[in-house]
Amino acid sequence: MPEVTIRPVERPRDDDAFVEFLSAHEFPFHMQPRPSAEEARRRLTSGIVDGPGAFGCWVLADGEVAGIVTLEDLEDDTALIDLRLAEDARGRGIGTAVLPVIVTEVFGRFPSVRKLEGQTREDNVAMRRAFRRAGWVKEAYYREGWPVAGGDPLASVAYAILRSDWQSGTTTPVPWDDEP
Repeated sequence: MPEVTIRPVERPRDDDAFVEFLSAHEFPFHMQPRPSAEEARRRLTSGIVDGPGAFGCWVLADGEVAGIVTLEDLEDDTALIDLRLAEDARGRGIGTAVLPVIVTEVFGRFPSVRKLEGQTREDNVAMRRAFRRAGWVKEAYYREGWPVAGGDPLASVAYAILRSDWQSGTTTPVPWDDEP
């Protein structure tokens, strides 16, 4: 297992590397699987890594760039995570290893955040396993909630971790059967 860390994306120094990373890799479970360089630059200049309530980091495995994580809504009580790993970084446990690092960073740096949430497609089995292994809880299953270009929509599955669970080292289950 590689040593996994994160390092903030520094603008403007990292702009070209950010654009290159997003446009050079395919992310089959994202709404836009392969952004063009122009689309990646547009995302960057829109503030995805340094705008209000946003923060972006490189995911490093043994000191080498393996992915990018962007966080949104960091001024709210629930922040959102978008994790993208390079093709050659997948299947090595990096997703599972980086999630606790990200959680520690978010809860340590952004005191207003009480919950960190991520969503993925129902067929992204690796990311769903990574969330569970890292202590995140499945909170929602949005049937036909994820548009798929050229295909039928798939379910969007939401996972989250609470600050209180992270602090206590426990997991609060979702009360699925609470209806009278």
